[in-house]
Amino acid sequence: MTAPDPNERQRENSLPSRRASRAGVVHFTSVHPPFDTRISLQCASLLKAGWKVSLVAMEGRLEVPELNHLKFPPQASRLRRVFLSSWRVFARVRKSGARICHFHDPELIPVGIVLSLMGRKVIYDVHEDMPRQILNKEWLASWLRRPIAALTGIIEWVATRIFFSGVVAATPPIAQRFPPSITTTVQNFPQIKAPTANASVRPLKERPDCAIYVGSINEHRGVRELIQSLHLRKNPHSSMILCGKFSNPELEAECRALPAWNRVDFRGWQSREQVQQALLEAKVGLVTLKPTPNYFESYPIKLFEYMAMGIPVVASDFPIWRDIVEKAGSGLLVDPNSPREIASAMDWLMEHPDEAAQMGANGQKAIAENYTWAGEEVKLLALYDRFG
Repeated sequence: MTAPDPNERQRENSLPSRRASRAGVVHFTSVHPPFDTRISLQCASLLKAGWKVSLVAMEGRLEVPELNHLKFPPQASRLRRVFLSSWRVFARVRKSGARICHFHDPELIPVGIVLSLMGRKVIYDVHEDMPRQILNKEWLASWLRRPIAALTGIIEWVATRIFFSGVVAATPPIAQRFPPSITTTVQNFPQIKAPTANASVRPLKERPDCAIYVGSINEHRGVRELIQSLHLRKNPHSSMILCGKFSNPELEAECRALPAWNRVDFRGWQSREQVQQALLEAKVGLVTLKPTPNYFESYPIKLFEYMAMGIPVVASDFPIWRDIVEKAGSGLLVDPNSPREIASAMDWLMEHPDEAAQMGANGQKAIAENYTWAGEEVKLLALYDRFG
């Protein structure tokens, strides 16, 4: 089902050879789970290139079992996480003895500064435009958002120009905020893998009227509108697979109370293999994030994973996403705030199976040619070679 990666041989030839003398590396996060896709891909690439890699992250399942996992218990409150977990992370990073320290959360900038002052090479991995994201933090009082966003921007500016040795940005627009001399853009493109041997692969046309959403489930990811759209579908037997974890019990209770919840196959958190099997059951991949400033400049890895699995997508009509989906001809774009528009897009795809299958094939081709982890891996390792 999944097209082979034509860049595989080139990537293998481009990777640095394994060397026992590689310096120790530690990736650390106080927010992301140990199976986070972006972090796991980076760590796996570094291991393959011969680096000695540790991961400091909260307790949980590893996506890369070979990692040295220095774990800590998660905190129930945001305040305790920022202050208590940050210093637990610092203690474990020191314990790792790694010379290169690569972190993934803005709240760990103070830890990164201290490590830099201790002589470590520090890399700041910027997943999102944090100042813009803060402007939409509902847990912050509205009058506090702008000053905190401005302060965060100042802290990032000072830290990346004085203390840090490298910046890894998830998208080109994010990269523009940081010094070009130390910034590398490593995008959230998927690592193409063939379906597992026990995966049941059915042609798109033979699958039931079923859509799928995979990822974090919160207010800004548009889950409420997705469930409401089911109620507006022409086919009363249409369904949706929902894989992920709700951000809070209140949102989960609200979603369960919606009329169409009985058509939702909620599977909770799933392993990578389980997600792959679920994608092979669906006819449409859903990625209808809300139009918040942060998402306008982000690449959701699930968009690329849907395309890589050969299923058409229904995605938010954001400029950066439009450039991908329209250029590839891999799906339909909608207003994520409109359940009716989402429902109409899914109805169209179900009523036009030949066109939907072609969109799936187009997306798969675009991923194999333009959006694979192979090219991003080379850029990441080139950055590390400057320190190793």
